[in-house]
Amino acid sequence: MAFYESVFIARQDIAAPQVETLTENITKIIEGEGGSVKKTEYWGLRSLAYRIKKNRKGHYVLLNVDSPASAIAEMERQMRINEDVLRYMTIRVDELEEGPSAIMRNRGSEDRPRRPRSDEEGEGQKVSAPPATDVKEEAVAETDAEETSADETTSEGEE
Repeated sequence: MAFYESVFIARQDIAAPQVETLTENITKIIEGEGGSVKKTEYWGLRSLAYRIKKNRKGHYVLLNVDSPASAIAEMERQMRINEDVLRYMTIRVDELEEGPSAIMRNRGSEDRPRRPRSDEEGEGQKVSAPPATDVKEEAVAETDAEETSADETTSEGEE
């Protein structure tokens, strides 16, 4: 048997328990054909990139499947018939992914360090330059020093 990843999008106006029932029906179809569903992930109600059949959102579900090609063909046929399924995509993979999928890993954004806001103190804040008055005072002090040294050299030459 081969490994497959299948994702389908259900209509936004059905409830989450109905999506679970739809997923269970698809699982029964695969198991009836001699396959097995290794992992099921419900990704939640997410926005679509563009409208599909007047829907702006959809319930996303991922299935990792180990089954013969005939089971996948039957599963896709049933999805085509079902009015609640907006889109589906099934691809063959060399091996099934262990652990959570990339979508579920991104939800756990607590793993990433948080960037500090501008009003918070932290490593990400910009280092401010010294006030402009200090720079001007230093420049004035340097020019005064140059003038006094120039006066000293001219006065020495005159004597």
